[in-house]
Amino acid sequence: MTTEASSATPADTFPRQYARTLRYTVGQPRSFSVAPDGSRVVFLRSRSGTDRANLLWTLDAATGEEAVGADPQILLGGGEEDLSPAERARRERSREGSAGIVGYALDATATLAVFALSGRLFATDLVGGGTRELPAAGPVLDPRPSPDGRWAAYPTTAGALRVVATDGSGDRALAEPEQPGVTWGQAEFIAQEEMSRDRGYWWSPDGDRLLAARADDAPVHRWWIADPANPATVPAEVAYPAAGTPNAEVTLWVLGLDGSRVEARWDRAAYPYLARVHWSAGGPPLLLVQARDQRSQLLLTLDADTGATSTLLVEQDAVWLELFSGAPAWTPGGELVRISDESGHRALVAGERTLTDDTLHLRAVLAVGAEDVLVTASAGEGAEDQSPGLLGLYSVPLDGSGPRLLHHGAALDAVCGGDLLVLSSSALDRPGRRTEVLRDGREPVVVTSYAERPVLTARPQFRLAGPSRIPSAVVLPTGYDRERDGLLPVLMDPYGGPHGQMVVQAHNAFLSSQWFADQGFAVVVADGRGTPGRSPAWEKAIAFDFAGATLDDQVEALQALAEEFPLDLGRVAIRGWSYGGYLSALAVLRRPDVFHAAVAGAPVTDWQLYDTHYTERYLGHPAERPEVYRTNSLIEDAEKLERPLMIIHGLADDNVVAAHTLRLSSALLAAGRPHTVLPLSGVTHMTPQEQVAENLLLLQVDFLKRSLGLL
Repeated sequence: MTTEASSATPADTFPRQYARTLRYTVGQPRSFSVAPDGSRVVFLRSRSGTDRANLLWTLDAATGEEAVGADPQILLGGGEEDLSPAERARRERSREGSAGIVGYALDATATLAVFALSGRLFATDLVGGGTRELPAAGPVLDPRPSPDGRWAAYPTTAGALRVVATDGSGDRALAEPEQPGVTWGQAEFIAQEEMSRDRGYWWSPDGDRLLAARADDAPVHRWWIADPANPATVPAEVAYPAAGTPNAEVTLWVLGLDGSRVEARWDRAAYPYLARVHWSAGGPPLLLVQARDQRSQLLLTLDADTGATSTLLVEQDAVWLELFSGAPAWTPGGELVRISDESGHRALVAGERTLTDDTLHLRAVLAVGAEDVLVTASAGEGAEDQSPGLLGLYSVPLDGSGPRLLHHGAALDAVCGGDLLVLSSSALDRPGRRTEVLRDGREPVVVTSYAERPVLTARPQFRLAGPSRIPSAVVLPTGYDRERDGLLPVLMDPYGGPHGQMVVQAHNAFLSSQWFADQGFAVVVADGRGTPGRSPAWEKAIAFDFAGATLDDQVEALQALAEEFPLDLGRVAIRGWSYGGYLSALAVLRRPDVFHAAVAGAPVTDWQLYDTHYTERYLGHPAERPEVYRTNSLIEDAEKLERPLMIIHGLADDNVVAAHTLRLSSALLAAGRPHTVLPLSGVTHMTPQEQVAENLLLLQVDFLKRSLGLL
């Protein structure tokens, strides 16, 4: 079944459409699962490109027919969603801006789906049809059915972990908080924000017990986030583990449905971070625990009956150890699959065998089968083709016969079941993401997308810039003619930091850059050292040196690209958000000879105000390396400002708190340096509000034009 993307209204401008559609993600199918026998596909999608409320859908693999499995509008009787503060926080951590059904979980046969909606617990029969509400002591968070479909477990906002039979009987608590600040079955802040671990409990393959994390945030320092626009509102208390301060105390327990309880035991003093948990029929539970400095970690097996752990593997790295999606895991035959940097390149390892060489840079494990592993990878340092921003989907046989390329593209993701593969990808020659259901010998079935078609077309040109071969893209104004238009003022548009790859060969990734280009700029996007997708050495070159490495590479890319493209190096601006905001402010503070204006959105200005797991990975512990924190702070450089700087910050941001901007602004004021601050009342790190997101684009381009003398 194929449907063209819905069209914009004739009066639409890009800023309005971009904001209204959440960057063209609304109406796009997402969150795919496949039944093990390949008979059906389950996914989420809203009704249109402007309706943010997702429905649960199924697709019949034999016919391609789609059907609604659960409709939030019907389930809520047409009423509005009522989200608890805990659910809002979960969505902020996962950067979730949509509504309705935002997540679901399936039993082992994919015949039962459970999900939370407005804090209530629902179950859908995906074969017979019909959705029912299950009794629950909510509000409910992250419910998951047992593999046999008999039970649904669910954490509550009060901190308990409970189970209820899927026939509606037997609701009871497996664990309840013993004191305020304790939660069972929920991922703590630092796991959600920095470890990409959004789960806090895992069912056993037999469905008779669970592994559950217990998190106690009593040791974590308290911060308070106020709403200055509404002074009568009580400030929100936030347990925030800033660099150098205590984390939450996290333990792991085996909870039986029969009421039994066993604590998993390991050296938590040496390895306090519970980074990964895997429990499948392939072997005993796997735990990946990290030292606080993230330079050593243990891969443990757990005896679920006694709580004893055994060390399966010790991993160490002089810089840091990266965490990966989908690994470690057991194969169905009991062999360990992991991703490792031990060989100098990022490789897939099964047992004692390294299955990939330096032509591939492993990104994620998507599925582990009896005979092969499904992975995504970008070109490694040993590859002949180093085209920036492309991914490959590979099947890697466990027998060591070498990877097999299944698909090449951008923003790849895939799930499989039976002989069915659901592939999602982006490309330069079409907007949005395309999802196909693939089966040998049959025509692909394209899953309908209702995402709106953008009102403009992005035309990035890709290069490996300078001696360092920095992955870069240049975007020129639509219809630009060099003889007629001459050199263009430049806008650097980076993220430039860890885990943020911007240079990808996907059309929609460059829409905002194209819009800025169409305002009269040559826009440059460069992924320097520290960004993912190239090699472990490339990522780890920023250790203890955010400010030097990432800024130097922006300068190198700019100057190298100016030899080919019409870049006016006398008029260069830079803009960015989060790490990109830090990099933008850094640019005008330390390299005013290169950068003439900056817009810094939600910047980290003092790394001692950012969280433990992220900051200490790259900069070390502030008590041990105070000079590193001073060197990488923007506050120390306030007196150097001589270029126009606009700082934008959401006052409700609990990730990069507004104190970052306020401290920098105070230091700039004390040094007598003029600057602009744009505070956003009620806005978090995501800025999902339509009017805010639209006007931010318009205000930025006005500021940049004025600063560069273009108005």
